[in-house]
Amino acid sequence: MTLRIPTLSGSKIAADSTSTEAFVVELEQFQGPLDLLLHLIRSQNIDIFDIPIAQITDQFRRAVERVEQRMSLERAGEFLEMAATLLRIKVQMLMPRRPGELFEEDPRAELVRQLLEYERFRELARSLAEAESDRAQHFGKGYIPPRPAPREVILPFDVTLEEFLTIARRLPPPPKRAPHRAALRTVTVEEKMAALREALARRARLTFEAFVAPFRTRTHAVPSLLACLELAKQRFLRLHQERAFRTLWIYRREDLEDR
Repeated sequence: MTLRIPTLSGSKIAADSTSTEAFVVELEQFQGPLDLLLHLIRSQNIDIFDIPIAQITDQFRRAVERVEQRMSLERAGEFLEMAATLLRIKVQMLMPRRPGELFEEDPRAELVRQLLEYERFRELARSLAEAESDRAQHFGKGYIPPRPAPREVILPFDVTLEEFLTIARRLPPPPKRAPHRAALRTVTVEEKMAALREALARRARLTFEAFVAPFRTRTHAVPSLLACLELAKQRFLRLHQERAFRTLWIYRREDLEDR
């Protein structure tokens, strides 16, 4: 009998010439020991509820022994663990029993349960992969079909005017909301006096409009005017205006004394 199975290592491994059965295995395509074991059972049309454990154990052991040195330690451990499980089941079934004594449970029961569960999940994964491939031929990745707009349903108004007014009177009044007022930053005359000294240190004169232009608020304009008056009182600067409502000039004091 010739049995061909995809192997773990990707290379083909044949049985010795002295072996009675030619056995070729390729394990790379299998996801794990359950996949290989299920393939051995299904490819030989074996009843999964009546597994010839000796035959399957020998086939599984020969497949793993030839490739275990080429696999990683973790991957080889999974297959060796399954081989040990099969040998344990084989030993349990070969142990002598007294006449009329039966197993409390078939030693193969748990293995059959795992194989059937794995086969269901494998078929489900295959169906999902086929559905994904079929969908990819019609729609792009991430496509969501548009949902139809729900139909408008007009319900009859069964509430009388008295009932409506009764319910409206029971509604609590809306909560009172206090207006939110942002706190304004206080601008002091001392800050504006320092700013004027710094400005006049760079230039001999400037207009009051140019000094307050960056701020454009009364919060800055009023302290700026008071700062000008205070520095004029301290004889640090001098103010000049030709007539009312014309441009107010601010001069450094020493420049005026030299003129």
